[in-house]
Amino acid sequence: MSEIEIGRGKRGSRAWAFDDIAIVPSRRTRDPKDVSTAWKIDAYNFELPVIGAPMDSVVSPETAVAIGQLGGLGVLDLEGLWTRYDDPTQQLAEIAKLSPEAATRRMQEIYAEPIKPELIRDRIAQIRAAGVTVAGALSPQRAAEFSDVVVKAGVDLFVIRGTTVSAEHVSKNAEPLNLKEFIYKLDVPVIVGGAATYTAALHLMRTGAAGVLVGFGGGAASTTRKVLGIHAPMATAVADVAGARRDYMDESGGRYVHVIADGGLGTSGDIVKAIACGADAVMLGSVLARATEAPGRGMHWGQEAFHGELPRGHRVEAGTSGSLEQILLGPSLNADGTTNLMGALRRAMATTGYSDLKEFQRVEVVAAPYQH
Repeated sequence: MSEIEIGRGKRGSRAWAFDDIAIVPSRRTRDPKDVSTAWKIDAYNFELPVIGAPMDSVVSPETAVAIGQLGGLGVLDLEGLWTRYDDPTQQLAEIAKLSPEAATRRMQEIYAEPIKPELIRDRIAQIRAAGVTVAGALSPQRAAEFSDVVVKAGVDLFVIRGTTVSAEHVSKNAEPLNLKEFIYKLDVPVIVGGAATYTAALHLMRTGAAGVLVGFGGGAASTTRKVLGIHAPMATAVADVAGARRDYMDESGGRYVHVIADGGLGTSGDIVKAIACGADAVMLGSVLARATEAPGRGMHWGQEAFHGELPRGHRVEAGTSGSLEQILLGPSLNADGTTNLMGALRRAMATTGYSDLKEFQRVEVVAAPYQH
């Protein structure tokens, strides 16, 4: 990638966000009904390339089941309210009503309640009883502590999700998680992230992960760029990690690692462009937080919002777009790209002549930045 000069003592690369690119129709078109959005990771098949983000405002045990029944995958945050309180209804209602000025401090207090292993077991059992694929998420700091409980409870997919996850974490104060050893010992596929560069993703793929999350998640509610100065323009990040996947396939003799875009996906057009850049699936937060069934009650927040020492996110107002079914499958009653996400994906694929997601990753893309 060509570099540009930031100043005489610093050079950097030009990176593109989803708003900066567009897909281009080809000579062939298709009937949208002939297009497949099916996706498979390890032994698990899904009708939709959609993963509900492990955020308390998005996925509860009930919405995890609902997303699964609609054809996607809901990931429960195993460090969230559902594993700290027997019934978090009161806490969710309080968070939804907090003033912006009081939200961060009060959320830190609410989330100070210890995580209870028996509640991890019970929540996973509740989702499993519904007959859908079960996925739970832990941060790298908690993964080793609770992994035995999670696996014994019967989780199908294990997600390790942090703002930035590396295969080479260094610490003088605590024994860092050895991802390669950790994944090797687990009996379930592991999705890990976030990563935003070719090199970081390649190292994560070498740990044995089944999938890599691209980006830092929580785009709509995150202040990571303001607080830490860290940001990943997602079109470039996804394309770079897709390049790492290609090279890792050659290196490993054909092992395919799934690329999952996580963050910056506010509309159906963003989802289309994420897959066009090489993503196999997308992890959605704010878009699903707008569902009438969402536990956040029209509000949206991530784990960064209640960090005990350095919060890097807000509780934001997401509003309501419709039911989960309307948001994912339609019909859409507006033209802003927040409902019938999969209908829009099918139509974009059909308009450009592609019949499945793997084919669609080859679609032509142009740089066409919006002039705001």
